[in-house]
Amino acid sequence: MSPPGRLTIDLDALCDNWRRLAREVAPAACGAVIKANAYGVGVEIAAPALWRAGCRIFFVAHAGEGVRARAALGPDARIYVLNGFEAGAEVGDYAAAGLAPAIGGAAELSRWDRALPFALHVDTGMNRLGFPLAEVDAVKMAGAALLMSHLVSAEIPEDPVNLSQIAAFERLRVQFPGVAASLANSSGVFLPARPHYDVVRPGYALYGGNPTPGRENPMRPVVTLEVAVQQTRWIEPGETCGYNGRWTARRRTRLATLLAGYADGLPFGAGATDAAPGPEVRLAGRMCPLVGRLSMDLCIADVTYLPDSAVGPGTKAEFFGPNAALDTFAAKSGTIGYTVLTGLGGRYERVTKRG
Repeated sequence: MSPPGRLTIDLDALCDNWRRLAREVAPAACGAVIKANAYGVGVEIAAPALWRAGCRIFFVAHAGEGVRARAALGPDARIYVLNGFEAGAEVGDYAAAGLAPAIGGAAELSRWDRALPFALHVDTGMNRLGFPLAEVDAVKMAGAALLMSHLVSAEIPEDPVNLSQIAAFERLRVQFPGVAASLANSSGVFLPARPHYDVVRPGYALYGGNPTPGRENPMRPVVTLEVAVQQTRWIEPGETCGYNGRWTARRRTRLATLLAGYADGLPFGAGATDAAPGPEVRLAGRMCPLVGRLSMDLCIADVTYLPDSAVGPGTKAEFFGPNAALDTFAAKSGTIGYTVLTGLGGRYERVTKRG
């Protein structure tokens, strides 16, 4: 018996996205961020495919993710742990899995064995992790394999903080001659200043998210979410649907109840109310709005303008994929595509597609 929701993961598209970015940044190396279970795709699925495409440098958030990535990738990949050398961890924990932490503070550095690979993370404006710029002089002979920082606002090219951070990073590089440098994330790859340096760290773009908001998405969709209809019904003008009656029919309306809700990772705001519109899903070739508040396991679409014969129990609705943009679905749900991808629930059937 198949689950009512299906996630199709297009590995050809994933690899094409990595190759597209690799061409964009050459001669810099193109890494791959595979944290958060490879943005919901699955580390065991995504990491080996990216390795076969040519990726050799990978980034995770936590050491535990790194151990899982190492098991999926084998011994030859370089794996950096972006959150650093975690409190309570031992050097041996990282060394056993061949993990290189992105060390961002003096206390971390004092605990690390500098004979082992690590990245030196310097804060140029995020104020989240990383050595403050004022402390860099004390560590500039630390022996790091990679010098890195993180862009604050790369998805907004006109934000002046981008040029400010790039200038600060340029000054840093002078203090670390011969050390590979990494600044750009997915959106940073496409900044006019092209701050690619030696290694770029795309994440969201690999999985089909748009790294250039407001412009055409240069990436191929990787994840398609389809959910089955359980039941349809007609309601009359003035009737409501969903919890608390937040959406009211203004005409005779046909509703289709779909077998997924917020327990499956759908955004709680993914449903129109009387006060605000919501996102749409694709059913029988037409975009149909989600209406009413989401339930834990169900949501409702307005399918009035589809022929009665076009939608019935078992008909699949595409929430995002080749025919429904992930970023559009997320924005109309009051969130971002990162949240949607990384929150995908465990009840979906996962199908990998490859050429």
